[in-house]
Amino acid sequence: MSTSTTPQVRVGVGVFILKAPKEPSQNPVFLVGKRLNSHGAGTHALPGGHLEFGESPEDCAAREVLEETGLKVTGIRFLTATNDYMPTENKHYVTLFVVCVRENEDDIPEILELEKCETWEWISWEDLRRWVDIELSAGENEVVERRIFLPLLNLARQRPGVIPGLN
Repeated sequence: MSTSTTPQVRVGVGVFILKAPKEPSQNPVFLVGKRLNSHGAGTHALPGGHLEFGESPEDCAAREVLEETGLKVTGIRFLTATNDYMPTENKHYVTLFVVCVRENEDDIPEILELEKCETWEWISWEDLRRWVDIELSAGENEVVERRIFLPLLNLARQRPGVIPGLN
């Protein structure tokens, strides 16, 4: 088997876990975490990860969410995709976004991959939009309190009308 040194496009899956099945359609609340020790360290991102060979995006979402948060999710459905080129990190992803809910609304997300995630928190769509607007309007050397992982930034830029929901 030969190995290629040519950079490859990878597929990531980002999971919008809605706090409740009946979230407001214009301002749903969902889970984000602060990334550690990988590309995008220090940014806020959705749970998720790499799509494995032969795996469906829905199976990837359920697996990654369980591994990262301990949550079991249901109602997983495709939302949209973004093209995420990261030249400074020599990475290029297509990110598939899915949306779902917790099987049990009383379950609380845990930090199960201590080397990959610092915190989990529930935020609203309006919170995310505000963070995105601040980051996109910041100067090159300006310090931003809450940086957003590129796929989420690209979701706002590439898919401006998309809002995560089960409706």
